[in-house]
Amino acid sequence: QLQASGGGLVQPGGSLRLSCVVSGFTLDYYAIGWFRQAPGKEREGVSGISIGDGTTNYADSVKGRFTISRYNAKKTVYLQMNSLKPEDTAVYYCAAIVTLETPPLDQYEYDYWGQGTLVTVSS
Repeated sequence: QLQASGGGLVQPGGSLRLSCVVSGFTLDYYAIGWFRQAPGKEREGVSGISIGDGTTNYADSVKGRFTISRYNAKKTVYLQMNSLKPEDTAVYYCAAIVTLETPPLDQYEYDYWGQGTLVTVSS
């Protein structure tokens, strides 16, 4: 299971940290990805991290603003989101895939999904 949390309402320019807690399987060979879906839009990849070696991947739209990290002992992956913009408003999901390669940002490659957490960026 994957449990995402940390969403909320924040003003433009503000920050939020999302958490994804994983339970029920060993993470050594997994990558965790963060995805988001805005109203009326397709779900898109935001960032991914390999649990084993920490390799990361970011969508161009969030590079320099978002940082993904992992805390293996707590089986938790974080997404630190800074300099938030109204266009970052979406439901954010975390997902898992078995891979030792650079974490993909294609949602169709991921096997396990958590429920979403809503992030609203508005003044």
